[in-house]
Amino acid sequence: MSKSTKSTKSTKSTASGPYTIGRNIFIRTVTHHLIGRLEAVYPAELVLSSASWIADDGRFHETMVSGKFSEIECFPPNQHVIVGRGSLIDATHTDVALPTTSV
Repeated sequence: MSKSTKSTKSTKSTASGPYTIGRNIFIRTVTHHLIGRLEAVYPAELVLSSASWIADDGRFHETMVSGKFSEIECFPPNQHVIVGRGSLIDATHTDVALPTTSV
């Protein structure tokens, strides 16, 4: 009897659930806040482009309305950021402009 091995490779989901591919998304994880454009949804990961790490989002409501963050660090251009879905606290699509410079 042969043993079957479980693949650890993620495959892209064709059903993205509540996520909309191509929209900007603000994500809070257990340790970080991120913003970026949602490029792909996998069973265990979200993939962002034009992403930034939000070190300090300031007053949350004001930030979500204005898109002005107190402190941000942008990832290098054309770099995808992979976020483990198991670390998500919450996520929201947003129409604010994505940051292009660190502040």
